[in-house]
Amino acid sequence: MAQDPLVSTAWLAEHLNAPDVRIIDASWFLPGDPRDPKAEYALVHIPEALFFDIDEIVDETSDLPHMLPSAVKFASRMRKLGIGDGARLVIYDSQGLFSAPRVWWTFRAMGHEDVVVLDGGLPKWIAEGRPVEDGVPPPRERHFTPRYSNDLVRDRAQVRRALSSGKDQLVDARPAARFKGEAPEPRPGLRSGHMPGALNVPSSSVIAPDGALKSAEQLKAVFEAAGVDLSRPIITTCGSGITASLLAVALARLGRDRTPVYDGSWAEWGRPGDTEVVTGA
Repeated sequence: MAQDPLVSTAWLAEHLNAPDVRIIDASWFLPGDPRDPKAEYALVHIPEALFFDIDEIVDETSDLPHMLPSAVKFASRMRKLGIGDGARLVIYDSQGLFSAPRVWWTFRAMGHEDVVVLDGGLPKWIAEGRPVEDGVPPPRERHFTPRYSNDLVRDRAQVRRALSSGKDQLVDARPAARFKGEAPEPRPGLRSGHMPGALNVPSSSVIAPDGALKSAEQLKAVFEAAGVDLSRPIITTCGSGITASLLAVALARLGRDRTPVYDGSWAEWGRPGDTEVVTGA
């Protein structure tokens, strides 16, 4: 069984001052949400945490939201942030388990495997009365070596082939109403519905009532209830690659630690064009 992709708040509290541990705040909000994750980070964060800007550390040549950056740009940003080779990275976000998995996936796609997600995130940390601080830590440059792992990334052409061949299962993390085409997308101009043959595992269904990720046994039941065959290849997708990464974390807890994410997700597939869109369950 692969290493669990999450660590507990108790584990982080014990290792808060470990020299090889770097903590990253990966908070992000959906389009239309007036909150500013960077401003909130400056007001309260786990001690010594660094802020990873999901909307800035991106492929600036793409018109799609927060697409994976080039390895060169990623290495440059990590060096300036002070994240170097050999560090154990702990990623969290301010909503519990929402955007942190995206940054977990990003680091792994760039070849940095020693990375975990804080189970329950900042809400659980604060609820337990653990220390926080404000301000922004001074940058301390480190050397970061990217090693792009294309087995964790899928593009539109690869998803098309997967759908036509039936080899890979497309598992969509969007809420059921958006998947069925009954609710509009948060980004204007996108069609409603889903890819033909895709299965729906809403990201909320993998979260326990206390805000932590469900147990392996519970997760297995969630995926199987949605019709997912856990013995076959899976590609995760969502609105823009954020909650698709949460499903990848959930699958990693089940031992499937190399599940690829469709980076463009519905932000790309749902645009007007020649991609097929269906509605209903």
